[in-house]
Amino acid sequence: MSTTADAPVIKVLTLFPDMVRTVLETSMAGRAERQGQVRYEVVDIRDFSTDKHRTVDDKAYGGGAGMIMMAKPVVEAVESCRINDDATVILTTPQGETFDEALTLELLDELRDKGELIIVCGHYKGIDERARQLVVTREISVGDYVLTGGELPALIMADAVVRRLDGVLHNSDSANNDSFTEQRGGGLDCQWYTKPPEYRGLEVPEVLLSGHHANIDKWRAEEAAKRTKERRPELLENPKPGKA
Repeated sequence: MSTTADAPVIKVLTLFPDMVRTVLETSMAGRAERQGQVRYEVVDIRDFSTDKHRTVDDKAYGGGAGMIMMAKPVVEAVESCRINDDATVILTTPQGETFDEALTLELLDELRDKGELIIVCGHYKGIDERARQLVVTREISVGDYVLTGGELPALIMADAVVRRLDGVLHNSDSANNDSFTEQRGGGLDCQWYTKPPEYRGLEVPEVLLSGHHANIDKWRAEEAAKRTKERRPELLENPKPGKA
């Protein structure tokens, strides 16, 4: 296992560092850092403002509603923490490519290969286009809706990537069998049960109590396919499973 000092690092650039730190210190994300499998750096973009009010936004040239994040604080925040000139710098934006399992594994590879992954949390109406041109290498959206800021999308990406690092999950088969994975053919996972065998008149399917693992695996595969067909049929029509 790597030590904390030489672990790959995810860097989140934000206007709300306390919000980001709180989540990254919690649950599996926090455990991964404590175990030395990943490090986090949270950079306050306001530290790169140039006035006593720590201003990072202004009105848009040409008018229009909403404030725009200035290029200078964003660009200099990235440059302050970037180790490699070819580091992946992600901007969270509704205009980006949609985040999914395949993209999670791409970012995992980039984190492993380059040792760092930088996520810039967008805010307000957007950021100055020159910041995109100067430092952003990839734009990612978590869905077709708009949030107040990019902190939640950044944390979603970080969580999805970190749980895929070797050793973070006690049982790697758990992640490999999740919805959208190659094991599931890009489709949904099956239903799961635990104790007791009967609850309020609802019983665990008999096959799961049989101890016959081949039959259990077959049942789970069939149920996963059925659930995918019922709930997300487009995944069967256009499968895009993540790579192993």
